Amino acid sequence: MRAKYLVALLLAASVVAIAASLTLGSSGLDAPWQRLADGDPLMRTIVWDLRLPRALAAFSVGVVLALAGVLMQALLRNPLADPYVLGVSGGAAVGALGLMLVGAAGLAVNIAAAIGAFGAMLLVFAVAHGPGGWTTTRLLLTGVVVAAGCGAIVSLLLSLSDDLRLRGMLFWLLGDFSYVQTPWWLLGIALVAIPACLLAARPLDALARGELQARLLGVPVRGLRIAIYVAASVLTAAAVTTAGSIGFVGLVTPHLVRLLVGSSHRAVIPAAALAGGALLVVADLAARTIVAPRMLPVGALTALIGVPLFLYLMRRQSVS
Repeated sequence: MRAKYLVALLLAASVVAIAASLTLGSSGLDAPWQRLADGDPLMRTIVWDLRLPRALAAFSVGVVLALAGVLMQALLRNPLADPYVLGVSGGAAVGALGLMLVGAAGLAVNIAAAIGAFGAMLLVFAVAHGPGGWTTTRLLLTGVVVAAGCGAIVSLLLSLSDDLRLRGMLFWLLGDFSYVQTPWWLLGIALVAIPACLLAARPLDALARGELQARLLGVPVRGLRIAIYVAASVLTAAAVTTAGSIGFVGLVTPHLVRLLVGSSHRAVIPAAALAGGALLVVADLAARTIVAPRMLPVGALTALIGVPLFLYLMRRQSVS
């Protein structure tokens, strides 16, 4: 019952956050909904063509990152695991920044990020699945090494960039929704991913308690682990391709939810998805309004918003 109330509250918070994102901005125009009702073409362009795609993209990225975090923490049985721990975001960064270095932009950068993300995913999967089998430790170590290698390449690309391109590259690394035009495909992925993950809630609960117990309960552990890894990697790649590397959401959002509703994935999955979406919409709204017309990196603001909340809840949990 507590989980149902939390999901309802988070759903309402998501709606309010998206409505605020459509209403507020740096245009300096008051009463946007009245202007829309009056048929103001400028306000129609601002709200429907600029703010709505950005708000939906932020919500969708927050949803898929939170779900990827839930899946990765269940797979690795590690509360410190996040969607980026296995090098997917590093591969995407190498692909995207490599093209940005030579002056590419827009769709070409997104395609390069997607290719890099899936390349890193396949590399980690191939190396981790060695002669000795595919263990959680082997997967984690391989992912950490691939992520470190990608980080080194990213540092080299940044050092080779000129000042004109460096700012754009840094904003991509910290998360940026400025160039999102078509968020519908990612919103579709987010809406499909929530019920798909819910179908696997019971096997995830069993796997989180240990591989042996999962096998005793009849869970096909090997197939489930591969499916979790592929699903989490695909969700992460979709998010990174859309908005760059936005940290924190996939790491801490599942923790916040578990502190409130427990460890059952039937409660954690929808609550974490909505919490991640609402958090990222609020962070994006703050990024474009706090020092408007200048933009702030969204990834930095997600940490500034979430870390104090997480520390407060952790303190409250330890006291109680």
